[in-house]
Order: sequence, then structure tokens, then C-alpha cells
Amino acid sequence: MVRIFYRNGAEIVISQSETEFATFRKQDILWIDLVAPSGDEKRATESFLGVELQTRAQAEEIESSSRFSEDDRAIYANTNFLSPAGDEMSMDPVSFIISEGIITTVREIPLRSFDILQRKIQALPEQYPDGFTIFVEIMDKRVDLDADIVELISKDVSQFSKRINQKEDINEEFLLDINQLQENAMFVRENIVDKQRLISNLLKSKKFSKDTELREDMSIILQDIASLINHTNFTFERLEYLQDTVVGIINLDQNRIMKIFTFINLLLMPATLIASFYGMNVKLPFAEFSFTWIGIIGIMASIVAVVFIAFKKRRML
Repeated sequence: MVRIFYRNGAEIVISQSETEFATFRKQDILWIDLVAPSGDEKRATESFLGVELQTRAQAEEIESSSRFSEDDRAIYANTNFLSPAGDEMSMDPVSFIISEGIITTVREIPLRSFDILQRKIQALPEQYPDGFTIFVEIMDKRVDLDADIVELISKDVSQFSKRINQKEDINEEFLLDINQLQENAMFVRENIVDKQRLISNLLKSKKFSKDTELREDMSIILQDIASLINHTNFTFERLEYLQDTVVGIINLDQNRIMKIFTFINLLLMPATLIASFYGMNVKLPFAEFSFTWIGIIGIMASIVAVVFIAFKKRRML
């Protein structure tokens, strides 16, 4: 699917047909948004812009150190956008091409930040004179959504901390939940750092807009990203602390169980020895009396009581 945002008088209008490229002037187009594009849509866009678009496979293979490049025709940038997928996070690559003030985005799935921006562009067309402005707005919205994800992870961490304090369901499954949250926090941090490097490279580019206000906005986004990185690092440290606490609690529970079994063995060992001794098929003292078994039971009970009191006084229970 292709969405072409172009200026028609004071309004910004959307076209969803690649065949209309022939009727447009480059100076009228602000944004070409390609969502899982067909071959015809990609070829029509490449022909109109005079640049080559990357495939999803190419975007995924690009190393993090090479996500930004430029030539005499355009600026090329690649970054990943986070999408919650149940308890996990998925990272979907998005490619940006900025050429002659036109921004082209290539992605495979719908993204909420793009949908919000597209509605805003049509509602406030005067605020978007070119593709550079749209790119800055995309980054700003994306960082806001990343901040929301960080807040959600922080809330989950707080809930886990309460469960630990209340000693609710502290088991192996709980430990795996903490591990999954750690994975999500690492994904978020990697995603945010990726955008930090991208924006820093754009600010260094001579092809990017010279508009002072836009560059100030980019600098503010970088400051927001730095704050998010600090928040994410703090969240990850909390998760490591929770993980250590849960492991400690599980170890204490296991030690308590082993202590109980050990105590029971020690408690019954003397009585078991006496019972085994008198259970032998030989002549033993007092064995001929009918009431001997009562005395043996009494001795066994006394020994158990003495061992129990000794353990209690030494606070070994």
C-alpha cells in the first residue's frame, strides 16, 4: 500500500495510487509512505525519486554502525520500531529516504505513531512545510511511545516488587517472568540507543535541513532519549536486584525444607536405633516381661523429647 501526501493549495491531500506520480510535481509532495509495498508501488516510487528503495531483508541486515548513509541524491536512514507482542517485544525495521525535501518511509506493518501523525498532518497542514519536519515529528512521536513502553515496564517492576514483599507466588515461574521483563528492557534500550545514533548522525549531515528550529527540536529529542536511557538503565538495575532477591528467597525456602528433613532424621534416629535393637531375634534384657514394650516406647518418646528440647534451646529450629 502506498500513501502519497501532497500539497493542494492550503491543504495536504492523500493519494493511494502509484499511477498518480505522473501528475505530481516534486515540490508539492511531502511524504511517500509505503506499507508492505507491491513491486509496482516500489518501482513507481523509485522512478519518481530517482533512488533505490531497500527491501525488508536489506534493512534487517544493515549493521547498527551503518544505519545512516548519504550520497549526492538522498539521505538513507534505518531504525527499528518496537511493537508489543504479548509479553515480548518485536522490532520492526523502518527505512527512511529523504530526497529533495521529500521523505519516503518503507515499512511492513502498521505503526501507531505513523497513524497519529498522518491524521495530524491533514488537520494542521501549515505546520508541515517539507519532509524534514515530518521526519522530526515521526521521531518525536516514536520517542514518546518508547517512553510509554518504559513506563509500562517500570509499573510491572513495581508490581513484581510488591509480590515479593507480600511473598506471593515466589517460584521458578516468577523468576522466568522477571527474566522476560529484563529481555524487554534490553530491547527497549537497544531501540532507544539506535535512534540516538540516527538523530546524532542527521544533525551532523550537511544535507539535512538548515532550519534552526528543526535542529533545536532534534536536540531536544536527543535530550529526551538520554533521559529514557537513564530511566531504562535504572529499571534494568531494579530487575537485577529483584532477580537476586527472588533467587535468595527460593534458596532460603529450599534450605528450610532441607533443614526440616534433617531435623526429622536426627529426631527419630535414637528411637529408630532402640526399636531396631529390640527387634533383633535374640534374647535381650527384660524381653521376657509382657510390659517391656511400654517401657521401650517411653524411652523412645523421652529421647525424642530431649532431642527436640535441645534443638529448641539452641535455636536450631
